[in-house]
Amino acid sequence: MDSVTARVYEDRARDWIAQRTPRALEDGRLDAFAAQVRGGGRIADLGCGPGWYAAHLRAAGHTVVALDLSRAMLVAAGRLHPGLPRVCADLAALPIADASLDGAWAQACYPHLSGDELPLALARLHAALRVDAPLALALADLERLHPPARADTGGELERRFEDDAFGPRLFSFQTPERMRALLEGAGFASIELEPSRRSFWMHVRARRARTLPDFVAPGLRVLVCGLNPSLHAADRGIPFARGGNRFWPAARAAGLVERERDVLAALRRGIGFTDLVKRATVRAAELRPEEYAAGVRRLAAVVRRHRPAVTCFVGLDGWRRAVDRRARPGMIANGFAGRPAYLMPSTSGLNAHASLERLTEHLRKAAAATG
Repeated sequence: MDSVTARVYEDRARDWIAQRTPRALEDGRLDAFAAQVRGGGRIADLGCGPGWYAAHLRAAGHTVVALDLSRAMLVAAGRLHPGLPRVCADLAALPIADASLDGAWAQACYPHLSGDELPLALARLHAALRVDAPLALALADLERLHPPARADTGGELERRFEDDAFGPRLFSFQTPERMRALLEGAGFASIELEPSRRSFWMHVRARRARTLPDFVAPGLRVLVCGLNPSLHAADRGIPFARGGNRFWPAARAAGLVERERDVLAALRRGIGFTDLVKRATVRAAELRPEEYAAGVRRLAAVVRRHRPAVTCFVGLDGWRRAVDRRARPGMIANGFAGRPAYLMPSTSGLNAHASLERLTEHLRKAAAATG
């Protein structure tokens, strides 16, 4: 979370609590969310504040952990709700085991992350949830910002309000279209958006899909784009996860990564990951033409937002089905979404025509391309 905002909640916790009420209890949103979670399920109340919602969920029979970066808020939660399990942590580095949650409740906390932090923070939340687990969160709607934002924001904007009674808190705003893209990119489906009647908040409901999230961050040297995740990769949470896939050995031999199948370590070296189509399948033949078209549009927005030095498409057949039937390996003429792009053969073990040495050379060439 933004450090200035974190300090505001640490120093002004008592004032904030005194001036707020648990509106999601009053309007029924919390009970509607709880009804979607299996009985006795494990729920994280993220950005829990004084624990109002966590305590209610716990009283309803769920196993709940209350998480906040503000120690002052957690102290207040413990005082108001004795015995409530509490964790002090940052949403950008969520310390929750993979596939351990049956639901996540996050009201008005993720907008305090910067736009650069949000995709990876949501990807980490995706990992912590079980498949099909519900998510309820509030984001800040750029279209309801007053005065209206400029039209050239790219669908998102960060702002601190001079008249904020609590101090210079950071708010990251997105248009509804950008919100959907963020959630889809982070591996969520069944996305519903409902504007708040009171302010610029957008209430978002979604479910954790059986897929891979995007692993993206600022300053990417290479954005690696597969065709779509296999079910095995989706379940492992790692791109190109199957043992016979040569991507990771080739990436290590090419000097892109030091450790195989360590996505976060790769990100620290400027190597990101996404997929042309988000839906995980047993075989690529299951994908429909309209999914390719939608995937190209989604990916173009990702590339325009993060501006990697080069996007490397892994898999000739997928690119030929989606974009250019006559495409050949190598640099793509005119790039992709305004950035350099490279096309290489599939690294699947089923692609006997491409040796590990050849795949390694392709990755070296892709990494050497700059724009």
